Amino acid sequence: MDHLEIDSASPFYKFLDKLLALMHNSCTQREKKEYIAVTRLLKMKKLSFFMIMVVVVMLFAESQVSQAVTCNPRQLSPCLGAITSSAPPSATCCSKLKEQKPCLCGYLKDPSLKQFVSSPGARKVASACGVLYPTC
Repeated sequence: MDHLEIDSASPFYKFLDKLLALMHNSCTQREKKEYIAVTRLLKMKKLSFFMIMVVVVMLFAESQVSQAVTCNPRQLSPCLGAITSSAPPSATCCSKLKEQKPCLCGYLKDPSLKQFVSSPGARKVASACGVLYPTC
């Protein structure tokens, strides 16, 4: 199999390094070890292009599976007090809101949930938690 010289200044190397770093931020311990191994291989500069792509795809697929969210609006119950009053959101509320962020558009499309998710209080809580309000 042909080997590809990968210069650490090349755009390809920088792309792979950024992609791996992004995945590393939300990885499990095992995935972090794999990230370190791939980074070391990249620094050796002599790898088969095919091998690099296989490893990157595998790591990306694993990180996507580990990030799967079960949409459950009841998970946002710790935010109820902050949404309905002037109280700041708790750390638990913000954590749950960040976990449920991929679900917010679905909640906005649900007539029984839309009034709560689109309320000024919900927008205030999202802002206080650093979660961008979705534009669906």
